[in-house]
Amino acid sequence: MEKNYRKTLTACYLGFITQAIASNFAPLLFLTFHKEYGVSLGKIALIPTAFFITQILVDVFCAKYVDRIGHRRSVILSEITSGLGLAGLAVLPDLFRDPFTGIILCVVIYAVGSGLIEVMVSPTVEACPFEHKAAVMSLLHSFYCWGSVGVILLSTLFFAVFGVEHWKWLACIWALVPLYNIYNFATCPLERLTEEGKGMTIGELLKIPVFWIAIVLMISAGASELSMAQWASAYTEAALGFTKTAGDLAGPCLFAVTMGICRVFYGKYGSKIDLVKFMMGSGILCLCCYLLASLSSSPGLGLLGCVICGFSVGIMWPGTISVISPRLPRGGTALFAMLAMAGDLGGSAGPSLVGAVTQRAGERLQSGMLAGSIFPLMLVAALIILKRIQKKTR
Repeated sequence: MEKNYRKTLTACYLGFITQAIASNFAPLLFLTFHKEYGVSLGKIALIPTAFFITQILVDVFCAKYVDRIGHRRSVILSEITSGLGLAGLAVLPDLFRDPFTGIILCVVIYAVGSGLIEVMVSPTVEACPFEHKAAVMSLLHSFYCWGSVGVILLSTLFFAVFGVEHWKWLACIWALVPLYNIYNFATCPLERLTEEGKGMTIGELLKIPVFWIAIVLMISAGASELSMAQWASAYTEAALGFTKTAGDLAGPCLFAVTMGICRVFYGKYGSKIDLVKFMMGSGILCLCCYLLASLSSSPGLGLLGCVICGFSVGIMWPGTISVISPRLPRGGTALFAMLAMAGDLGGSAGPSLVGAVTQRAGERLQSGMLAGSIFPLMLVAALIILKRIQKKTR
């Protein structure tokens, strides 16, 4: 009987939508947590930190142990923990004397799921016998973007219709997505990138120059994307003079839309485009966007730089995976886990650098954005080195 890999692809699409829910839902409730539970804003700032640290720890864990646990078990576990963590937000904070303890516990639980999704879903698709895998990978990653947009818009609509005080019901509704997807991953065909026991170890990967270029690419990709994405709302509000609501819609939401458009574009036309050249062009465009956002005195041009930056970073993360996978065919789960870890490190370090420079510059966010321009430069430089290595090995 012919295997239905479209079902696998659907499960992976919902996996990235699940990750988008995990990443974007709680931040919409920060002020609600503050008002309803009396959690200080200082403690609330620890929520994204706990989320990213947990993801990085899961990345490291996956590099060593996922092959022993099993691919299907691991990817099903990603959906179980995501669903339980999201649903737990409606219950656990009320069970602890300090509600923040319950909130952080839920964040850690669904961050475990998000980390597993990040490591497992891309190699799941890479192992399927699809043509033009780079295009398929780009389209796959676009579902994170559409998931982010959907979470922001649908949650905003829910709060407008039913009131933000009913947020616990919405947490349970969002939890249904990963809980439903357990069935998809339990029944869809799954293939392995390498035979059992044949994948490379972390030690073997560390000895290969191309692997280190891949790490730089992923750090640059994560930092280029998250530096702008996480500061987009504050940038449009503080630097460009938008209201909070308009800033959220014009900043993070449009950023996610243009990032998704890029990934869909490459998903449709990628078979006709040189991926490395496309990534180089994207890196140069990203640099221009950061410079426009940091140096322009026009609010319109500053917003344009912020929005187009979403398109410029769209190919960076999935493109790196597609560029590196054929060059390290025995990389296996360890390779994808280390790439995910590098991307998360960049996603954590990039916004931190922007914030630190902004504070040192007297809270002038344009200065932080100028510092962020180093990351697309790093990406272009790494791609140039990769092309030179490729020419030498021919």
